[in-house]
Amino acid sequence: MDFLKGHSGGDGERPPLYFPQPEDSIPAKSDGEMGPMGPWATGRTVFTPQGGFTGLRPICDRYSITQFGPGEWRAHNQTFFQESNKMIHDAQLSAYNGRNSIQRVFKESDSQQQENKERLMTRAGEVFKWKCELERELQLMTEEIDLLEVEYRRVRASLSVLTIPESIAGEFLQLRATRLEPDLVRDDVDAELIKELGLCTEIRELLSRTKEQIERQALELKAAKTRLEFDWTDKKDAYEIDAQCIGLTNDSPLILWKAGAARIPGEQSTPAGYEHMTREALAQAETTRQKSATLRSTLDSIYVNSVRDLRTQADRVDAALAQKVSITQQCCERLEKELLRCLYEISQVEDSIQNLKDSTKNLDNTLKVAQSRLDNRLLRRNVESCRDVPQFGLIEEVKTLGENITMMKGQIERAEQSQMGLVKARGNLEREIIVKRKSLYIDRDRGQLLRSFYPSAVALSGHS
Repeated sequence: MDFLKGHSGGDGERPPLYFPQPEDSIPAKSDGEMGPMGPWATGRTVFTPQGGFTGLRPICDRYSITQFGPGEWRAHNQTFFQESNKMIHDAQLSAYNGRNSIQRVFKESDSQQQENKERLMTRAGEVFKWKCELERELQLMTEEIDLLEVEYRRVRASLSVLTIPESIAGEFLQLRATRLEPDLVRDDVDAELIKELGLCTEIRELLSRTKEQIERQALELKAAKTRLEFDWTDKKDAYEIDAQCIGLTNDSPLILWKAGAARIPGEQSTPAGYEHMTREALAQAETTRQKSATLRSTLDSIYVNSVRDLRTQADRVDAALAQKVSITQQCCERLEKELLRCLYEISQVEDSIQNLKDSTKNLDNTLKVAQSRLDNRLLRRNVESCRDVPQFGLIEEVKTLGENITMMKGQIERAEQSQMGLVKARGNLEREIIVKRKSLYIDRDRGQLLRSFYPSAVALSGHS
């Protein structure tokens, strides 16, 4: 209408002649009935009051093919301007509303995009925080696993070194079992060696159980570390995805249509569940790590007590062995001295027997003289065969000589028996000396040399 007003001549002026005029609103005067023939003939006798042109097409005369009146023509012209004005107004209103909508939508979109960006940054910061916590815990777990591996190698080394004192004690017992019969006794050395073997067995069982505990603890640590690594990997990927999302803008070349991206998967976790699972993983890892640290702290006391017991028992074995060697050596030296005395006495007895035999031989000659005298005096005849004093003297001499010779033979027999006893004692002494020397060889030359290879406390503790 503003457009129509603008084409009028102003207030009180008539509108342009191609627009409806004021008199167009006054009813038109009737020209009378129109017949079927004439300038306005319709060709029919029936017509409508709207000007005679709403019926059939009127019959055109030779001057015109007019269908409408001037008022209708001007009204028809006005409809185009009104329609154009209405469409322009609608277009301007639509453009205005469009501009307002664009400003509002873009402002709302920018606001939502900024809010979501800030939410993504907050979430990324939270994910980064948990990722850092997991990295710190993973570092601690890695260090703990390395320390436990060191202890595991230490236990294995200790078990390997423990075979040395076991072998030494077992071999020494086998060596002492080869002692000769008189010295084959269950002495303090054997008792201490048996105690040492029992102690080695107990310590081996203790270290074996400790080794199994370390293996189980290492498996728990590795399982907890694996869970942390999976969780850390997920958080790393999530952080990178959120960081990529934060960097996306309307001008980014990576933005595409993603149909169905607004769906919510059923397996998604809630923020509370997410935090609970992360805290649970960290708590489990911390508990496992503390358990491993506690186990490692007990290993030192196990090593200290085991090494102390082994070294104490080894000292007892060495002391008992040294005392046994000293006593055996003293006994052997005493037996050797006794053997020398026995040999000396044997030589003296042999000389004595020889003297007794020589003396008996001399007495035999003297007896022969006395018997020869008596026998010769028996040849006297008659009255000369007299029991005189020489006769009784010779008889007494023969009797005395016989008794002395018998006594000398008894002395020879006793001397020979003493000689046989000395010879037997010499043999016994020699055999006993051999026994003692064999025992000394086993205990001193073999046993103490074998004990010199007993591992040190450092080696028993598993340190190289």
